Amino acid sequence: MIMERILLTSEAGPESFADYERQGGYSAWRQAVTEGSPARVLEEVAASGLRGRGGAAFPVGKKWQFAAETPAERKYVVCNGGEDEPGSRKDRFLLENYPHKVLEGLLLAAYAIGAHEAYLYVNHEYHQAQAALERALAEARAAGYVGPHPCGSDFAIEVHLHAAPSTYVAGEDSAAVNSIEGKPAKPRQKPPYPATAGIHGLPTVVNNVETLANVPAILRRGAAWFRGIGTESSPGTMLFTAMEGVKRPGIYELPFGTPLRYLYEECAGGLADDRPLKAILPGGPSSGFLKPDALDLPLDYQAFRDAGSALGCGVMTFYPEGTDIVDEVLKIAEFFARESCGQCAKCQFETQQLLRILQMVKAGKATRAALAMIDKVLDQSRGQGWCSLINMPGPPITSALRLFPEDFERYLANGGR
Repeated sequence: MIMERILLTSEAGPESFADYERQGGYSAWRQAVTEGSPARVLEEVAASGLRGRGGAAFPVGKKWQFAAETPAERKYVVCNGGEDEPGSRKDRFLLENYPHKVLEGLLLAAYAIGAHEAYLYVNHEYHQAQAALERALAEARAAGYVGPHPCGSDFAIEVHLHAAPSTYVAGEDSAAVNSIEGKPAKPRQKPPYPATAGIHGLPTVVNNVETLANVPAILRRGAAWFRGIGTESSPGTMLFTAMEGVKRPGIYELPFGTPLRYLYEECAGGLADDRPLKAILPGGPSSGFLKPDALDLPLDYQAFRDAGSALGCGVMTFYPEGTDIVDEVLKIAEFFARESCGQCAKCQFETQQLLRILQMVKAGKATRAALAMIDKVLDQSRGQGWCSLINMPGPPITSALRLFPEDFERYLANGGR
């Protein structure tokens, strides 16, 4: 686990350098560079089954393996702290309160793939997080953990702090690479992927903040320990953000396999106004809506995929009875239309068309034929585009239409009156 204990993270305080070292911090890094090998670090992380916590859930060991096996004079590692997912606070929380965990994870990733340069790519609006990282980096350098001979080893590593734009697409892996190169933070056409051709065309591993924060504990305690938490397909824990409309807003670390009901009732305390629950959006704006019976689902990637949704980056939004789902999907469509970067004509067309259709629904001017156009618009752009944004507006809209047809019917029948 990131915190190596279950806790309500909103009640935690910043962890000092002394606290981190006292709890075993940097011992995995010290052992890796003085007694271990890059192959051993990579093998342990791969064996742990750790998956990316930024939303895609890609196996971390596989991504590192791609970069490690690609011949190159230089390689890079990037800690992606862009975090522009609406409602997400977990990465910012980690950077502000546990910067040394993140930094040690970044160092271990660099060592595993043979990178001598690493970047902390952090949303430029996260001033407290940037200050915490600057302090942590200075402390790590002073202690001999970062620099030309960390821990007296022959492995050199330099770490830079890079301010990330606050646009949504700036958090995409290849957009982060472009930003670090001094270019606009917009996605690149893929393949190739950054793991084989990233910064300056060289192998670059880009991992989410929470992903890297898991690595030191895995190296200290072993892959078997990590696999003993969670489920077979989703080992370990995950940070879940539940902020909007609940009694106890916070960021909660829970083992995979924990029932969603536990997060909703025991951690977040249920809805703040005690109204009955109408809908759940479990993984941010690109996930599918679920009904209250989904509270009995285990927090597991496959379980949510089978239910027609996704865990995404762990943003949990709970909607009370009386919520107008048309309003909610309209907000989501407005978000994606605004955040589409404009590089891909298909993406621009899709996001704008979906927004127009939903605006017509809200205005009471849409017909059932207009709603039928939604699937056609999505079909025309599926699999296109330079990043996954083109695939994101569909799940919340189509799931809302399927699960809450009465909300749309009201507008079709009488313009919402």
